[in-house]
Amino acid sequence: ISVENGVLKTEISQVLSAIEVRRRMKRKGLSFLNAGRKRDYLTYLCLSVTNSRPAQVLITKVKKYRGTRQLAKRSQWSVKQLRQVNGINPDKDTPEFDLVFDRTTDQWVASSAAEKCMFVQVLYHACQNYWEAKLAQANPASPGDQKTPGAPENKKSPGAPSQTSFVNCQQKLMGDACSVNMVIYRCKIFLNRMKNSMTANQGWPQREAVKASRSRIRSSPSPPAVRKMGNVMRRASQVLSERGERLMRADDKTNHLLHGAKQFAEAAQKVSYSDLL
Repeated sequence: ISVENGVLKTEISQVLSAIEVRRRMKRKGLSFLNAGRKRDYLTYLCLSVTNSRPAQVLITKVKKYRGTRQLAKRSQWSVKQLRQVNGINPDKDTPEFDLVFDRTTDQWVASSAAEKCMFVQVLYHACQNYWEAKLAQANPASPGDQKTPGAPENKKSPGAPSQTSFVNCQQKLMGDACSVNMVIYRCKIFLNRMKNSMTANQGWPQREAVKASRSRIRSSPSPPAVRKMGNVMRRASQVLSERGERLMRADDKTNHLLHGAKQFAEAAQKVSYSDLL
């Protein structure tokens, strides 16, 4: 809900992606205050788009305190304020990334590399759609200005706003195989959450055993079914990674063949056109 020119407006946002994060580096001057202090809340980054026209793409930082279900909004930025997304490592999947805004820079670590990659991939395509819509509004095309194949694109005007740049990000996150990557990352996220849940459940009897030993009560060890399920999850994760690599290689070959077919079609069209002349 916002007030603009004395008019009360209500905007409904659709969440595109949300990930759990934590800061990669502590703020200077506050490390001694945070020493020995446990995190009593979880931090999430939510990427959303409004249903209003023109649509706005928003990045919202929210916190969820332990023991409650309520979320508290802390900060919010629009994609227009986002200057750079730094993927840290362009060669492999890592959970670290940076978001550079107009007046601040946030250095984050996602709960897993798959969640970070999926968030960056969704953010990249959301930024592309946003800036393309902005350019279309600034330079509306007339019916006679339709683009012809092979014609040079119009250069951006000097007064146009600078778009969001993505540096040190893997090419597969910004390529055409986004649907394949999305399926792979979603499966990895699911397996990682299952593994974390099982680890937490497995650690619970150990914590209870420590409490029982203090009160001189013996505790039984963790059941073997948990260990067996952990082995199954690890094997499933390995099989999923191998299938993902095969899908990526197959997609690269398909793109190569498609590019060759386009070149052949263009050459054939040129030959037929020269024969007509």
